[in-house]
Amino acid sequence: MFYKTAITALALAGLTVGALAHTGATGVVKERMDAMKAMGEAIKRIKPMMAGEAAYDAAAIRTEAQAIAADAGTAMTDKFPEGSTAHPSETLPRTWQEWDRFTSLAAQLETAAEGLAIAAGNGLQGGQHMTDNQSGMMGGQSNMMGGTMMTGDSMMGDGMMGNGMAPKRMTADHIGQMPADRAFVMLTQTCSACHDRYRQDDD
Repeated sequence: MFYKTAITALALAGLTVGALAHTGATGVVKERMDAMKAMGEAIKRIKPMMAGEAAYDAAAIRTEAQAIAADAGTAMTDKFPEGSTAHPSETLPRTWQEWDRFTSLAAQLETAAEGLAIAAGNGLQGGQHMTDNQSGMMGGQSNMMGGTMMTGDSMMGDGMMGNGMAPKRMTADHIGQMPADRAFVMLTQTCSACHDRYRQDDD
């Protein structure tokens, strides 16, 4: 199934924040590293349920998604004061050079996490835990978005998340109409887009 493959790939690639070396981190650098680690661990707890490797628990997914949302947005960007690059920080200087893009990604992560919290009750793509009414809403949502939702040929349509961000018109309520695994892929894609561009690779 495409979504299981996508979820596994996204959870393993670019979401290794839990493996960050925190030794020697102090102050705001430690605060943001701890927050990133917490978000990474929340994603790892959600992933088996989205991939069908563990029993689906909507309440648990909602709790984890709400925790991610709490660490995203301004709560995230406030932990990145300009010049806070002292070792062991792995934040690249382009974070501040592209501040508007970085803050947009942080805001989108918050929106995606809030959307996942709403979508948790919808179950997975294919109908698990999804009512007929919700299924119909998904069809309308797909049409509204001009067919830019994920397909087997393209994980993210150009209009959806070409740079890891959903369109500005996309709200948490919009995402909340999706099956939970679609919402989760959107969240992890946003996380990966930020991670891949603004964190230096481990040597």
